[in-house]
Amino acid sequence: MEKAVSTAAVRARVFPVAQVRAFALVTALFFIWGMSNNLTDILVQQFRKSFELSAMQAQLVQTAVFLGYFCMAIPAALLMERKGYKGGILCGLLLFGTGTLLFWPAAVMGRYLPFLVALFFVGCGSAVLETASNPFIAQFGPSETSERRLNFSQSFNPPGTITGVLLGTYFIFSGVELTSVQTASMKVHGTYAAYLHAEIMRVVPVYIGLGCLVFLWAVLIWRTTFPNLAIEGDPAQQQRASFSNLKAAPHLWYAVVAQFFYCGAQVSTWSSLIPYLRQYTLLSERASAYWLIGNLIAFAMGRVISTGLMRWIQPMRMIFLYSLINVALLLVGITHPGHAGAVAIMITSFFMAPMFPTIFAAGVRGLGAATKLGGSVIVMAVVGAAVIPPALGFVAKQYSSYAAGYSVTAACYLVVALYALFAQRQPASEELQGERIPSP
Repeated sequence: MEKAVSTAAVRARVFPVAQVRAFALVTALFFIWGMSNNLTDILVQQFRKSFELSAMQAQLVQTAVFLGYFCMAIPAALLMERKGYKGGILCGLLLFGTGTLLFWPAAVMGRYLPFLVALFFVGCGSAVLETASNPFIAQFGPSETSERRLNFSQSFNPPGTITGVLLGTYFIFSGVELTSVQTASMKVHGTYAAYLHAEIMRVVPVYIGLGCLVFLWAVLIWRTTFPNLAIEGDPAQQQRASFSNLKAAPHLWYAVVAQFFYCGAQVSTWSSLIPYLRQYTLLSERASAYWLIGNLIAFAMGRVISTGLMRWIQPMRMIFLYSLINVALLLVGITHPGHAGAVAIMITSFFMAPMFPTIFAAGVRGLGAATKLGGSVIVMAVVGAAVIPPALGFVAKQYSSYAAGYSVTAACYLVVALYALFAQRQPASEELQGERIPSP
């Protein structure tokens, strides 16, 4: 085992003893947006069928969501500079909830574009929530344990993703899969359009229910007292926090690049798994969705186990090794398409699990008063999830092979491995502005 992690880091307090309610409510947000983010993996397949889309067109679902991250991350940080973490979180929940409710009119219209607009609103809300929640958790205690604390809160994200896929599997997928003969017959009898519209309408109850949950959570957070954090309470520190502060933090920009490719790798892995299984196996949509659930279970296990291992293994060393393992596993998925390849792809979810929070915590460490702005730049990098899945879809279309498409994902992990190798060799970052939030 690695001995690089200091005794102080092992013994430092991970969780806040005071303000437990605020910590718990914010941690629960990781579960909520996890549900939404992986419902989109179901929507890729559902919309591909309902609107008769190509592989690349269907991946625009992911583009719409994660373009919202790119557009809203900086405004979210500027909002929090004025209103604090609580104000940012409430704004994010309102945007998120509005996007889910827009699914109803989009389904009634029966067009693809209104759904993409609704998903863009959901992505904007998620961006604000992540921009607020990640640095809030990372700063809510000693800097020595920021990776462990953020990995703990992020470990509630996988159960949310599993819940989202289960909801999509049972309430969005109808289980009706028409053969070409049945489709032709329905077109002749004029019933095919009604069938497609019924398939589209299946998304409405799930998203309306999610929207109600989001607005309920907004009320709970509104009625909760948040801690008066040191940086938020000092106007002088807020005034000094600007993007010029970030120029002196090269570790932040390296984290941004790594996060761009990691997020692209994660989302492309999951959103293409069902089409991959549909191409190379005889599995139905619902049976393929169970494999996606298997990926998410592996992800949850990876988050919990890796968080524990970080007591002894230096986090960036772990990310380096995990990235290389994932490249090797994806090569199996590419060269052995089918059940064996799907198993290899599923195992990558275990090793990708600690990457986002570890890269995020390393990127914002030492930013002081500029933490919100730095965190927002890293959240903007989530736009990689809007770029990489369509790139995978393009390669899959060009070669008529989803297996070939996964070469794009493998390349992303190589970039993450290079980042982790470089980050291990960098000295610990010093505080740029202001003072670190004291341990509660």
